[in-house]
Amino acid sequence: MTDIVDPTTRSRMMAGIRGKNTKPELVLRRALHAQGLRFRLHSTKITGAPDIVLPKYKAAVFVHGCFWHRHFRCRYATTPSTRPEFWQAKFAANLARDDAVKRALLDIGWRVATVWECALRKQNLIEAAARQLSEWLPTASKEIEIGEGEV
Repeated sequence: MTDIVDPTTRSRMMAGIRGKNTKPELVLRRALHAQGLRFRLHSTKITGAPDIVLPKYKAAVFVHGCFWHRHFRCRYATTPSTRPEFWQAKFAANLARDDAVKRALLDIGWRVATVWECALRKQNLIEAAARQLSEWLPTASKEIEIGEGEV
């Protein structure tokens, strides 16, 4: 399959992808704030600079894009057909980094939540994801993963 845009346009499009304050991140933050939760953003004092940090619960929340972080069995975790070796290496590095950050946080006593982009695409899913996350916070559970199929 060939790309539908020329290489220059594709390069410009890929360069425009943000690493923080993404739409999924913003909608989750809005929903959590509406539930009365207060948090810090992108704290560099914490391993991996989580997207959302809830110090009261010693919890770090990562809002992962299904494509970039390879959400297992998700329809949005596609692999481009051009330069497959590059993409496989890129995705493998992302997964290794995600795993190392999560392990490091768990080792120092933090709790880790991963909220997938697919769980934040529709208003009812956003509310369900925020509710599930807020119900998890006061528990003793160390990890939670929230995706479209889990809400």
